[in-house]
Amino acid sequence: MNVLETAALLAQQEDILIITHRRPDGDTAGCAAGLCAALRQLGKQAWVLPNSDITARFAPYLEPYLAPAGVVPAFVVSVDVAGRGLFTPEAEQWLERGIDLAIDHHPSYEGFAKDCCVDPGRAACGELVYDIIRQWGPVGPEAALPLYVAVTTDCGCFQYGNTTPATHRVAAELMDTGIDYTAVNKQLFRTKSFRRLALEGRLSAGMEFHDGGKIAIAALPLSMAAQLGTTEEDMEDIAAFPGQIQGVETAVTIKERPDGGCKLSVRTTGGLNATKVCALLGGGGHAAAAGCAVSGTVEQAKRAVLDAIRTVQRDG
Repeated sequence: MNVLETAALLAQQEDILIITHRRPDGDTAGCAAGLCAALRQLGKQAWVLPNSDITARFAPYLEPYLAPAGVVPAFVVSVDVAGRGLFTPEAEQWLERGIDLAIDHHPSYEGFAKDCCVDPGRAACGELVYDIIRQWGPVGPEAALPLYVAVTTDCGCFQYGNTTPATHRVAAELMDTGIDYTAVNKQLFRTKSFRRLALEGRLSAGMEFHDGGKIAIAALPLSMAAQLGTTEEDMEDIAAFPGQIQGVETAVTIKERPDGGCKLSVRTTGGLNATKVCALLGGGGHAAAAGCAVSGTVEQAKRAVLDAIRTVQRDG
């Protein structure tokens, strides 16, 4: 479905539940809050499904919209959710019931919803949600603030290669609504806890380099997180850290998971397709930023991702 069709479909609904993905980032949280605010402005009953993975960094944007226990919606929407494996335990019952509409920007979207509005050309799902909302009229500050969070976080405050002229235009229009974007930018991009700084120091000391420094692998075992006392908020977007090193074109971050196995994030700037790398390991995402989960130890995960990188380099 295109933006106009999606806006029309949503405008026909009355009781709507919005779902975010596991380990929610600014894009999924901002999209959910922004869409919910706009739907309520239209007079709809709209809620965001609680997500137990949410960190204190993004939780405040969702808090005004969280669904109370027992809500039974007539229409279920997922935002920025590419695959079935990204549904939280809280959301699995709705996946079984059937998702009515998926709004997404990942090329790896799995087609799980009855209807979808998917545009891989968008830097953030927030761009797409903004275009849908403005079909109903002017976008108010209640929706604009979380949508600004969605857009800026998914393009690294306009630093990542997915940033387009349209990204800047959307951000400018959101800023024109009068939101306090200065405070958002300070909180999200210029503030670090001391634990985060200590974590970056430990990751730097143990980082591995391959291909003459073009590939950097940073491993975060559970023992390191425990020693430093880091929280999920301290580790937010840690996947961007190795790529800040001069000469690095492929940055891999491996986080050991408490439930076993490891979560991998792959970010690239040198032409290697991150989605192809992660697809070989059961994941997906964007050409320049993708992720997956693998079983085994941190060392096994390192070998697995290096093998996948070599395969993509060889096969193209």
